[in-house]
Amino acid sequence: MTAAIEGAFREAGVVGWLHAVDLDTGRELGVRQDETVVLASVFKVPLLVAFFRRAAAGGLDPVEQVTLPPGVRVAGPTGTSVLLDEVRMSLRDLACLMITVSDNTAADAVLDRVGLDHVNRALADLGLTRTRVTGSAADLHASLMADAGVADPADLWGRLTDPGMTGRLTALDPARSSRGTPRELTGLLAAIWRDEAAPPAECAQMRRMLGLQIWPHRLAAGFPYDDVLVSGKTGTLLTLRNEIGVVEYPDGGRYALAVFTRARSTAATHPRADAAIGTAARLAVQELRGWAS
Repeated sequence: MTAAIEGAFREAGVVGWLHAVDLDTGRELGVRQDETVVLASVFKVPLLVAFFRRAAAGGLDPVEQVTLPPGVRVAGPTGTSVLLDEVRMSLRDLACLMITVSDNTAADAVLDRVGLDHVNRALADLGLTRTRVTGSAADLHASLMADAGVADPADLWGRLTDPGMTGRLTALDPARSSRGTPRELTGLLAAIWRDEAAPPAECAQMRRMLGLQIWPHRLAAGFPYDDVLVSGKTGTLLTLRNEIGVVEYPDGGRYALAVFTRARSTAATHPRADAAIGTAARLAVQELRGWAS
């Protein structure tokens, strides 16, 4: 089956990394599952865990109201990042937006309250020693602009074809950006689904938010069935397209997945890469379910 998964990646013009695990039996399947990959917006899942752990410990009030002044926005195409006027909502609702629509401004507001040290401490406490968050969405955006030598994000795509440009971007280097391994990220999902990442009530809230993610074009595309629930979080950054999530079948089967891809093409839109994530996930889950039968 790994050969078929590699074939799906190759046909889409991407290099891929994958880990899949049956949450109840521990059976697993992987492709380069222990190599380090760039998280991109997947960093918002460790942040979500740290947020709810701090809330459960009394370190913050999840319904505390936060005001986002007009004009103070982190670059991004969704949620509060595209709004022009003052926004006021709870930390918990900001956390929901950062997961369901990958809102960068919401994520950074939550990170400001949680603290980067607490995010990485939560990962360490869960035994995820190779997963680390190095900064905010704003930090990521600033590094891209600085490394590419541009002031306008619209100019960045035009520079990607410059010789050696992608190799100069800190954000695309797992040694210098927020990072993890596919195996550790399915481990993080497993902790959420098993009520081990935080107390049960907080884990239930995390599962709810991940289940409300709106993007259907990656993991969910591999499971187009009304009775199969796909919960997840995407990550997109230039040539990188990722998603981690959990697929739940009506017979009780539960499978954590982490799929990361890097495209050779620098095109802003790459539907074949998106589809390959769903295809690879479907092949992996079919294999795990076949072993159980």
